[in-house]
Amino acid sequence: MIRSLPNSPLYKTGYRVYALLFFAFLLIPLIAVVILAFNDSNFIALPWKGFTLDWFFANTNERTGLFADENLLQSIWISIETAFAMAVLSTIVGTIAALLFEEEKFKLKGLLYFFAIAPLIIPGVILGISILLSSTYVGGILETKYGIDAEVFSPGFWLVVFGQFSFGATYVMLLVSARLKKFDPTLEEAALSLKATRLESIRYVTIPFLKPAIIGAFVVAFLMSFSNFNTTIFLVGSDPTLPVDLYSRIKFSSTPVLNAVSFLVVLFITVVAMINLFVSRKK
Repeated sequence: MIRSLPNSPLYKTGYRVYALLFFAFLLIPLIAVVILAFNDSNFIALPWKGFTLDWFFANTNERTGLFADENLLQSIWISIETAFAMAVLSTIVGTIAALLFEEEKFKLKGLLYFFAIAPLIIPGVILGISILLSSTYVGGILETKYGIDAEVFSPGFWLVVFGQFSFGATYVMLLVSARLKKFDPTLEEAALSLKATRLESIRYVTIPFLKPAIIGAFVVAFLMSFSNFNTTIFLVGSDPTLPVDLYSRIKFSSTPVLNAVSFLVVLFITVVAMINLFVSRKK
């Protein structure tokens, strides 16, 4: 489609209707959750019974708000810790992988690139099960044959981090690679001609150019980890992340405190995304 060419009224009307329906489909559920987070009702859905902040601050026998629920606050903090650790690890490894795959003479580049993007193709459920079985098998061998109790191979914090890292690093690699396509290699050649080492040219020339993409990739990895459920559910231990905790709660009891949590998550993700967009455009 060429924007400069005239379009028929039917096309313009259809385009506007499509855009309206598309964004309505995306935003209406989020708006409903935000509104119901302030509903003065003991049920998670309509009807509307008035405005209240009980689902955020109440601490009574009848109602327990978000900020009075220690278990819920703990799951939020665990999600933040997990997301930060996973994002740092994914950003480092993903950036290195992006630089490596840009090497023209890199052997087995096609095959290894396929393995690198495989976590995006494999369903998260299958990925979680395979990581759980593999880690349990390795941990069992270490314990029975060598007497080593390696907690990292047991369901818990680090297994969740490594499980999410399996796909987080891939997203970082793709985002950084997209930015790297616009890089002028003559800048590195100029640095090398001035007797800089390969590592120095990457540190002082390439990395500053990739900085906006690296920051954006870190934010994306953090948000993906924070909201991940299908892989995490198989790897989590006794301390659940927020999505796992919400899933377990909604199976047995559904109160508007879940809407309050959803409201804060939506607000947090929106603020982080806007900051990332602002910083990226400024760069």
